[in-house]
Amino acid sequence: MTTDFYGLPADTIVAPPLRLDYLTQAGPRLVRLFYGDSNENLFVEVPERSRQTPYGEYRIRGGHRLWHAPEAMPRTYLPDNDGVSVERNATRLRLTGAIEAPTGLQKVIQVELHPSQSRLSLRHEIHNRGLWPVELAPWALSMLRLGGWAVFPQQTAPLDESGLLPNRQLVLWPYASWQDSRLSLEDDLIFIHAQPAMPPLKIGYLNRQGWIAYFAAGALLVKRFQPQPEQTHVDFGCNVESFVNNLFIEMEIVAPLERVAPGGCAVHEETWELYPAPAIPDSPQAARKLLKELGVL
Repeated sequence: MTTDFYGLPADTIVAPPLRLDYLTQAGPRLVRLFYGDSNENLFVEVPERSRQTPYGEYRIRGGHRLWHAPEAMPRTYLPDNDGVSVERNATRLRLTGAIEAPTGLQKVIQVELHPSQSRLSLRHEIHNRGLWPVELAPWALSMLRLGGWAVFPQQTAPLDESGLLPNRQLVLWPYASWQDSRLSLEDDLIFIHAQPAMPPLKIGYLNRQGWIAYFAAGALLVKRFQPQPEQTHVDFGCNVESFVNNLFIEMEIVAPLERVAPGGCAVHEETWELYPAPAIPDSPQAARKLLKELGVL
């Protein structure tokens, strides 16, 4: 079903109870995600947000995108406004972006919707089409509507028999504050209340549990991935990061850093599960209770 995203051609792939919109000429970008009978996009839509770069205007847009870490200007922000190719069948979608001329990299997002469950699998690929090796980490970002609760599980068990070594960390960005009222720290879970406020908040950490979650209106989104704690990660060892400002919250998963040879490919995979959540929890305690009832905890 063809559609439109603020003047950009888009299309829809459906496997009830999920509907997913994607751009057909820009990206690769997933721009709308609907659960059940709702017409409310779980992703945020921010068509007015952009950044100027030496290579042109980078459009933030909203939705789900693929970047490569570590973050740097202008490498991370190379415009992706055209050149996408689309392959699809009833439940499978593959979006291949244009080769980035300055870096020689090419991004691919592949999506497979489960035919009978509220689940989809995503494969993120970054191909090196250049002439020299590139060190990078695939970085998958989902931009979601404000109003909900983000949940990040923490390590509680010791990592060695002695129990003498540290087992968790929390990384903050320069503009973030420990006193931010949106941030709730508990021993086993970190919560972010996605409320509009400035300055922004950004945190990161090494997630060993392999899942993160977000309560939005009408649905709980659980993103699962395979942790690789023994590998090198950017940003002081983070494989999960979250950014929230006055417009949206980002749920970010960062793959290990690797050196990709010419002709090689770095891959990051996720599985998304959606559960009914008629009302957004009003506290971390209520969110914890619902996670247990849904079998996530």
